[in-house]
Amino acid sequence: MGLRLNLHDALKGLSNFRFVAYTLLWGFVLSPALAYGITQIIPLEYPYAMGLILLGMSPCAPFLPMLLREKGDVGYTAAFMLMASTGTVIFMPLIVPVMVKGLSVSVWQISKPLLTIILIPLVIGMLTLYYAKVKAVILQPIVKKVTITFAVTTLGLSAVVFGEGLTNISGGYVVAALVTFFFILTTCTYWFGIGLKHDQKIVLSTGMTTRNLGAAVAPLFSVSNIDERTLVMIVLAAPVMILSALVSAKFFGSAKKLAEA
Repeated sequence: MGLRLNLHDALKGLSNFRFVAYTLLWGFVLSPALAYGITQIIPLEYPYAMGLILLGMSPCAPFLPMLLREKGDVGYTAAFMLMASTGTVIFMPLIVPVMVKGLSVSVWQISKPLLTIILIPLVIGMLTLYYAKVKAVILQPIVKKVTITFAVTTLGLSAVVFGEGLTNISGGYVVAALVTFFFILTTCTYWFGIGLKHDQKIVLSTGMTTRNLGAAVAPLFSVSNIDERTLVMIVLAAPVMILSALVSAKFFGSAKKLAEA
């Protein structure tokens, strides 16, 4: 993510107060509230509900730029990723103890894995791009291939390790909760992005639709006896999230072309 974040581009998006306000509001107020509200309406077992709430607190997957290629504003994509990553590290340690019962860990216990898996690598990538752009350009495709390889491997191993849990989810409630969560995020963040241009709204919509699964799992690293069903919920979110994000990027991208025609 850091190797793609150009500070000069990010400043363009950060200068738009409305975009910054929407990003922070949806990222760290409305998304967690939406996840929590769904758990109050759909009868989920608490470990699954915990997983959905953690997903609600962790916006923006690292592969966002690949989804928005030639569709969203580059500067706003960079600004969104920077705000989402930094905001997750700041807000998650404060929100988790309040919203997630049974996860009695200190702020530092939650912050530590977030710093090591998100913020520190992000800063290293950004500094590399800023001070050694040629090297960053050379490293980007290599890091991309390594990242994709590890991501696919992790998902594959997760399917094997949590295979029984994935097949034994409680009825259709878990899937219904995930589909509802991602559908509302995808549509509402775009259609209620009042005052933003199309290529800014699509960044907000697709960015919020994607979730940083690593950040969602991070607080669980500090708990020794976490219920496996919480991890199953986060693993199951991956295909639903990817499909929703692809639909968001494709549909809203096509909507602009139709409007221009």
